[in-house]
Amino acid sequence: MSFHSTAAQLVTLAAEGGEHGGNHESLNPYLAGGGALFVLLLLLWITTRFNRDR
Repeated sequence: MSFHSTAAQLVTLAAEGGEHGGNHESLNPYLAGGGALFVLLLLLWITTRFNRDR
């Protein structure tokens, strides 16, 4: 398979996938973003608790 045919297939796949918007109907972006922020802040807090050498 050549690079040109692979690129053409990827362009076709991307064009077909853009029709739906990419979002799942039951996925709330604010809830997902808030959950990700909470997890990252929790990981930051855990990391700072283990860093006692300062």
